[in-house]
Amino acid sequence: MAKAIRFHEVGGPQVLRMEEVSVGQPGPGEVRLRHVAVGLNYADTYFRNGTYPIPLPNGIGVEAAGVVEEVGSGVTTVQTGDHVTYTGFMNTLGAYSTERIIAAAPLIKLPVGISCETAAAMTMRGLTSAYLMRKIYPFKSGETLLLHAAAGGVGLIVSQWAKLAGLTVIGTVSTEEKAQVAKLHGCDYTINYSHEDVAKRVKEITGNVGVNVVFDSVGRSTFQASLDSLKKRGLMVCVGTASGTIPPFDPQLLAMKGSLYMTRPALADYISDPVEKAELAAEVFGHVVAGRIKIEINQRYALEEAVKAHEDLESRKTTGSSIFTI
Repeated sequence: MAKAIRFHEVGGPQVLRMEEVSVGQPGPGEVRLRHVAVGLNYADTYFRNGTYPIPLPNGIGVEAAGVVEEVGSGVTTVQTGDHVTYTGFMNTLGAYSTERIIAAAPLIKLPVGISCETAAAMTMRGLTSAYLMRKIYPFKSGETLLLHAAAGGVGLIVSQWAKLAGLTVIGTVSTEEKAQVAKLHGCDYTINYSHEDVAKRVKEITGNVGVNVVFDSVGRSTFQASLDSLKKRGLMVCVGTASGTIPPFDPQLLAMKGSLYMTRPALADYISDPVEKAELAAEVFGHVVAGRIKIEINQRYALEEAVKAHEDLESRKTTGSSIFTI
């Protein structure tokens, strides 16, 4: 029997439980996949706590990498023995498992030089970083980016990518230890939001001009500071809600603060087109294989440690990427 982490009610990390599950045979368009490593993402907590409603009981997790054990009829994109990775949303839910049946469509074959552990640590974060850096705004060398949660999994990839693009990167962190991590991965400046005024420091760093773009994955607690950190006609990218959703506001606020632009993108809309998804995956994997971007796996958990993993994640004890090893 395979094992999977499932939950029967929404709530805190304690609702997660290990269960034995029957996997069965792949149907048309499906494969049986043996996981080697599973990604731990903040989005997982949104399914668990009910922010993203799903039928219960259910599995959890949307990202993993492993080996194709069996293919169903009509599958031509992968074959038995292939090392693959995947990420998604509802179509990949249930990644916290040792083995599963999954549609072949979301699977990405791993290039030489990318292990399953690295893939599980970077597929969602890497594709997110790729669309942020390549699809949201036409960055030009010399521009300035404010990056919240700079020591997180996406933050470390984005900061390295931003330096490749010639940007000045200002990263926010919660501890001095995280500040050091962020600086080692490309941040030119760090701001410790636990005791520093983010917008005030940004204005000091930029000569009272502000930044071109803010990548804000925190949400409610950083929203106003993010707006106040932008230059006139700057872009606010609301890419996550780790501290809670942004409360309703009058769009006139954007005009009052300098004719600002604002967007709330979602990864699913940037990987739904197979061609665009392949383009983004090739670019981020290419950077990693070439050594231009390094993936930091700073936390490893056994699958049965899912409760602890979620506790660590929500208490902001983690840096870089976290994975479950099978």
